[in-house]
Amino acid sequence: MLSSCKHGLENASHSVRAQGRTTLGPGLSLPSQHRPVQHQCRSRGAAARLANRLTKVQTAQKEETESSTPVAQVPTTQQQQQAHQLLQQQELQGVGSKSIHEGERSGRQEYHDTLTTPIAQTSTYFFNNTQQVIDFNEGRRNSNEYGRYGNPTVKAVQEKLMALEGAEDCIVAASGMNSVTSMLLSLVPAGGHIVTTSDCYWRTRQFMQQFLPKMNIGVSVIAPDDLQALEEALERNPVTLYFSESPTNPYLRCIDIKRVCELCHAKGTIVCIDSTFSTPINSRALDFGADLVLHSATKYLAGHNDVLAGALLGKKELVNVVRKFHHIMGGVVDPHAAYLLLRGLKTLELRVLRHNASGMEIARRLSSHPKVVRVWYPGLDSHPDHDIAATQMSGFGGVVSFEVDGDLWATARFIDNLRIPYIAPSLGGVESLIEMPAVQSYWSFGPEGRAQIGIKENLVRFAIGIENVGDIWADVEQAFQYV
Repeated sequence: MLSSCKHGLENASHSVRAQGRTTLGPGLSLPSQHRPVQHQCRSRGAAARLANRLTKVQTAQKEETESSTPVAQVPTTQQQQQAHQLLQQQELQGVGSKSIHEGERSGRQEYHDTLTTPIAQTSTYFFNNTQQVIDFNEGRRNSNEYGRYGNPTVKAVQEKLMALEGAEDCIVAASGMNSVTSMLLSLVPAGGHIVTTSDCYWRTRQFMQQFLPKMNIGVSVIAPDDLQALEEALERNPVTLYFSESPTNPYLRCIDIKRVCELCHAKGTIVCIDSTFSTPINSRALDFGADLVLHSATKYLAGHNDVLAGALLGKKELVNVVRKFHHIMGGVVDPHAAYLLLRGLKTLELRVLRHNASGMEIARRLSSHPKVVRVWYPGLDSHPDHDIAATQMSGFGGVVSFEVDGDLWATARFIDNLRIPYIAPSLGGVESLIEMPAVQSYWSFGPEGRAQIGIKENLVRFAIGIENVGDIWADVEQAFQYV
């Protein structure tokens, strides 16, 4: 009401105060020298009265505003940063809480009120003036410069992974293989030596055995459980780095991480563990002494078979060395892929617990099936590394490897008649995937070449998804009818 009253009075006073003109009608007026004296006096009196009333209205409006609840002010950037620091100090205890909340607030710091971290789909960042560039170069300005060096969405992923692994630093890359190769090339000098295990992802082993020797880097390959061979390799060579998966691919061998670290650190050797198959939900290699932990984030971490990404985490001084190399070589993760990874991590604990339960159930049933020769699953007592796995892992994952009672083609008939799992490489997604390593990864080796590296013709790697476990087992049983 006050507002409308004020509006009317303002219009009236404006008409009365018209500069030197008397209104005769629409578009017509007389100059001031022809204006009647009585009318001028009345106009001055009306103007005074209207001005007085307008002042009263404005005073009342001001009092009404001051008596109402004050509007909250938008916090400054400094206040937001202080609030973020307080949130960081309130450390979350549950891994599920960490996977949902860690990194999110810093990732959307510049957007204030978005619930999900936005996708910063940009290749570069601007500065308002030259001084900001100088401040950035001298470490006084916390911002980004170029997409290869950093991105707000990627930063949110890094902070979340650091919280999950208990790591000091993190690099998120375009793929797991980019993480592996960048780590090896930046940490192992020419003339250096690497020790790795015989059961290993083929592309990682291929890079080590076929490409690193061209750079005068030696490689020793030992059995996953052969600690004596490790001691001998450490004595025989100045070993720069020990690298192994745990569990390994495809036989799910588990490394005694604590003992390996004791032996390696006594010789000044860096230890890097690929924990793709375990995830930080089931095991944290850094807690057992590893210097670095690596993930193909394509698998369980992203979890939906729609992202290619990798991650390297661990001690800051080591990760920084790799980061400098990474900034030069590229291999950066796309911001949209980083967002999908961020989304997947929020349900990591829920998904991995489901994978664990289904993996154990299928492994148990397969172990007593008449058409299965052997099951490789670290959760079973029959697995050679079960005792080690039980001390290092809270769950054993969703990958089950097993040997069918038959040759390559009998095994192929079993796989070809399955209805739920897709015949495809990879693992850790919501959909079940299945493959024969002899065909999918090692076909070019031939039967003799596969036998030399321990890949059996009847071996199946079953990456169990999060479908209903009863449906999965019913499908497995009907497919065995064709063996």
